[in-house]
Amino acid sequence: MLKKNVGTIDRALRIIVGLALLAGFFLNRDGAYSWLYLIGIIPLVTGLLSSCPLYTILGLRTCPMNKPDA
Repeated sequence: MLKKNVGTIDRALRIIVGLALLAGFFLNRDGAYSWLYLIGIIPLVTGLLSSCPLYTILGLRTCPMNKPDA
């Protein structure tokens, strides 16, 4: 399974942006470049899975780390 590296706010924004872009695709299908709205699949999926492969490559993380009990 993929490690979670996307925090709550980042996750919510990804889902909102992904849904907005996909809605733009369905509302503007006849546009010349309407297929570009399909890029919204990427933030939607990474938001739903709470894992971003690009964050993993770059070593970034927006979710809080679990601290072990001392």
